[in-house]
Amino acid sequence: MKNVLFVASECSPFIKTGGLADVIGSLPQALKENKRIDVQVMLPLYDEILDEWKTKMDFYTSIRVPLGWRNQEAKIYTLTYNQITYYFISNDYYFSRKGVYGYYDDGERFVFFSRAVIEALNHLEQKPHILHAHDWQAGMAVALAKIIQPIKDLKTIFTIHNLKYQGIMPIETFHDFFQLPPEHIGGMEWHGMLNCLKSALFHADKITTVSPAYAEEIKDPYYGEGLDPILIERSADLVGILNGIDNKEYNPLTDPALPVKYRSSRARKTENKIILQEKLGLPVNGESPLYIMITRLDEQKGLHLVMHILDEFLQEDVQFILLGTGDEGFEAYFADMAHRYPEKVVSLLTFNEDLARQLYAAADFFIMPSKFEPCGLAQLIALQYKTVPIVRETGGLKDTVQPFNEITVEGNGFSFSNYNAHELLTVLRYSLTIYHNLELWAALNRNVNKSQFSWKNSAQEYMKLYDSLDVQYA
Repeated sequence: MKNVLFVASECSPFIKTGGLADVIGSLPQALKENKRIDVQVMLPLYDEILDEWKTKMDFYTSIRVPLGWRNQEAKIYTLTYNQITYYFISNDYYFSRKGVYGYYDDGERFVFFSRAVIEALNHLEQKPHILHAHDWQAGMAVALAKIIQPIKDLKTIFTIHNLKYQGIMPIETFHDFFQLPPEHIGGMEWHGMLNCLKSALFHADKITTVSPAYAEEIKDPYYGEGLDPILIERSADLVGILNGIDNKEYNPLTDPALPVKYRSSRARKTENKIILQEKLGLPVNGESPLYIMITRLDEQKGLHLVMHILDEFLQEDVQFILLGTGDEGFEAYFADMAHRYPEKVVSLLTFNEDLARQLYAAADFFIMPSKFEPCGLAQLIALQYKTVPIVRETGGLKDTVQPFNEITVEGNGFSFSNYNAHELLTVLRYSLTIYHNLELWAALNRNVNKSQFSWKNSAQEYMKLYDSLDVQYA
C-alpha cells in the first residue's frame, strides 16, 4: 500500500479561506476509495479552527523544530474524520492568531510549518512513501524533504493551486531560517529573493497543477508570474489534473439552503428565482433572465471587463445580481450600479454561503470572465446547480466549459477567448438569443444536466501519477 501525506495550509471542514481547502478536504476522501493507498493530511493548528474540532483532537507528540539558531517546540494533535487521519501542528507564536494569512511574517510562519512537517515525519506510525505538498505555504517542505532526507527514498509531489502567490522573502532569511550548506541556496533563490514556491518547483519529483490548460499556460510569460523559465525546464515532470467537485456537498436535490429542491427541473429552478426576486426586491418575473456573479472582487476575476459593458448590457431585459467582497473600488462601482438600476441590479457586498447557493439555484446564467483561473470551483458549482456558465477561455474554465454550438447542439455554456470587454458583451448578448429560443435553450440545458466533474476522475489521475513514482517500500 502506498502511504501519501498531504501537506497544506488549509482544509475543509476545519479551516477554509478559498478553493485550496475544498481540494484538501475532498481529494483524500476520493483517493481513499482506492484500497491501494492510504492518505493522511498535515495542517497548522490555527486559533481560528473551531472548538468543536479542537475538542475532538488527541495529543500525539511534541517535537523540537530548528529554525536557524532558534529551537522551538511544536505539539502535534491528531483527529480521524471520515476515515482520514489528520495531524495538526501547534505553535502558539505562529498560529495562535486571528485569521490565517496576511501577517508580515507569513513567510517565517510557513517555513516553520514546513520544517515542523519534516521533523514530524519519523514520528508518524505510518511513514509516508510520498509527500504531496500544496501551494507555497507547504513548498519548503518539499525542498527540505530532499535536502535533509528524513525518510530514505521519500518521493515528493508539489501541486500549484495559484502561481501568483509564491512566499517571497529577503535572501538573508536563508541564513536566518536554515542551518544548511550555502550550496542549497540556489534551489531556493529566484531573482535575488528566497522563494518558497520556486523551492518546491526545483526539488519536487513531480509537479502538478489544477487543470490541463493552466499547466500549459504557466509556461508562457503572460501567465507564468516570473517562474515560466523553471516551469519550461521542468515541463517533462509537470502535469495538469483537473479539480473535481464534491457532489454530495453541492447537490440541489438535498441542499438545505434551497427553498425549492430539484434535480434538473427548470420549473423548480424558476420557483427558486421567484422566491429570490421577492427576497431581494427585484421585479418578480420568472421569465426574466437572471445573470449572477459570485466572486472575490479582485482584478483577476475579470471585473474590469464587466465594468466596461454592464451599462450597455443592462439596456436588455435582464436582471443581474452580484455577491462578493474585496477591492473597495469594485465594491463602490457595484453599489452605484444597484442604485442606478434598482429594478435590474442587486449588489450584495458580503459573503454568505446559504445565499450563494440560493443564487446558484435561482440563476439562469453565471458570469466568470477571469483574467486567469487555475481551475475554478464556481463554474463547477454553477453546472451542478444547472446554471449555464459564461466564462473566458483560460485555465480550468477552458477545460470545463465547452461553448454551445447551435448547429451541432453541443456545449454546456458560453465562452470568449480574448481578455476583451467587447467579446464579453457579444457572448452575453448571444446567451440571451439562445435563452429566448426554446428549442436551443432546452438543448443547452440537457448538456448542462449531463456535465459531471466529480473527484472520482481526478483521483484516478492522481493514482496514475503516484504509480509512476518509483516508490521504495520499507
